[in-house]
Formats: sequence, structure tokens, C-alpha cells
Amino acid sequence: MLANYGYEDASGTYYITVNTDMCAECPSHACVGSCPAGIFRIILDDYDDEVVEIKEEARNNLRTLCSNCKAGGKTAWPCTGACEAGAIEHTW
Repeated sequence: MLANYGYEDASGTYYITVNTDMCAECPSHACVGSCPAGIFRIILDDYDDEVVEIKEEARNNLRTLCSNCKAGGKTAWPCTGACEAGAIEHTW
């Protein structure tokens, strides 16, 4: 299942998508510790699998919180680079 966290406004579209099926298979969830803004947390999904989600208080502020990682047009952000399962995508 794809879980989309974020928002759209007049300045653009800002989403982080987590493929929870792939995330559940991840042995480390290294994305949580790799995020400089600390926006990820581990939860149990409906099937009692550990998956990551974006913290509620960060969801409407991704543009600001992720701006340091996005600076310079980087294609590999710390969270996506640390995600062993390849479960995280950004829409900017």
C-alpha cells in the first residue's frame, strides 16, 4: 500500500510517499535516524508490521522541514539513501 503524506498549495505539491509493503520488510528503518528534520517515526500498521510514517505535526510543513535536503537539486536525499527497502519517494 502507498501512504502519501503532505500537501498542495499555491507554491507547489509536497508529498513523501511510503510503500508500506516494502517498508515492512526493511530490517533497520534507517530513514528514521537519517532525517535531519526528524520527521519520521515507526508505527505498527494494521497487520502489526513496523512501518514508518511522517509525524502528524510535520505533514503540513514538509516544504520548510525538507528544504535543507532539497537544496542544490539533490536527487538522493538522506532518507531515501538510507532506506534499504527503497520504500520512500518524494514529490516536489
